Amino acid sequence: MRVVVIGGKGHVGTYLVPRLLEAGHEVINVSRGQREPYQRHGAWSRVQTVEIDRELADKQGRFGEQIAHLAPDVVIDMICFTLDSARQITDALKGRIQHFLHCGTIWVHGPTVVTPTTEEQPRRPFGDYGIQKAAIEAYLLREARLNGFPATVLHPGHIVGPGWHPLNPAGHFKPAVFTTLARGETLALPNLGMETVHHVHADDVAQMFIQAMTHRSVAIGESFHTVSPAAVTLRGYAEAVAGWFGQPARLEFQPWESWCKTVTAEDAQATWDHIAHSPNCSIAKAERLLNYRPRYSSFQAVQEALVWMVDGWLSG
Repeated sequence: MRVVVIGGKGHVGTYLVPRLLEAGHEVINVSRGQREPYQRHGAWSRVQTVEIDRELADKQGRFGEQIAHLAPDVVIDMICFTLDSARQITDALKGRIQHFLHCGTIWVHGPTVVTPTTEEQPRRPFGDYGIQKAAIEAYLLREARLNGFPATVLHPGHIVGPGWHPLNPAGHFKPAVFTTLARGETLALPNLGMETVHHVHADDVAQMFIQAMTHRSVAIGESFHTVSPAAVTLRGYAEAVAGWFGQPARLEFQPWESWCKTVTAEDAQATWDHIAHSPNCSIAKAERLLNYRPRYSSFQAVQEALVWMVDGWLSG
């Protein structure tokens, strides 16, 4: 099939595009610029790239038609962040494609209530990102179930893999946290370190898109969590990372207000966003309906990213 991937050179697209080509599909990547994928792969020489500034095209009301003019059978939208943008592309593609796959987020759930969280649990999103993604999900699934638009929504967790810094055990993205643990130094964590994060390797997200396409008949009109088999606590995560470097985990725990004073405001906000959600999502639905079988646990996915980071430090 002719597959258009919008934002195909990002974290997931780095793995997704080669998988699509290996499955025999024709692939068109739509990007704003000519950035290179995170991992080199010979398959990229067979990809047609079309440059479109989505933000500008959305403002002009042209983006959906520009995608439709590429005559896709399948559209995979990795970078839709507003309900207006989702409506525009949906209106343009109605009756013209076989499958539309939207990349959502597990943050559509808001604060975790029952664990593991299933796709059927009520949405209580907070923050503009989660609220917009929940609105997009509701809109697309309604269009699928009432009007026949062939939409599937996939909800990744904290995407990780070689090429970018993973969400760390303190709930933000500063690599210094890993250095602290590698040196056997004391790391402060907020509260008791029992909040959770739920990683997923970018290649497992790519696998889920392929599985949803393969099982199109049961995927349309549904949403699926796209995460590793299990979430991890901040404390357990820190202990695992220290152990990888042959160090004991020297941890101290501080009340939230005190802990915030030890980091920048930006890092404190990132940590708050993650621990206020404390995601812990079930993949049972995706396992049952799509035969989703993630290759990586949360720890395995992070470890692969850390190997890349350490190699970079040593070579630099």
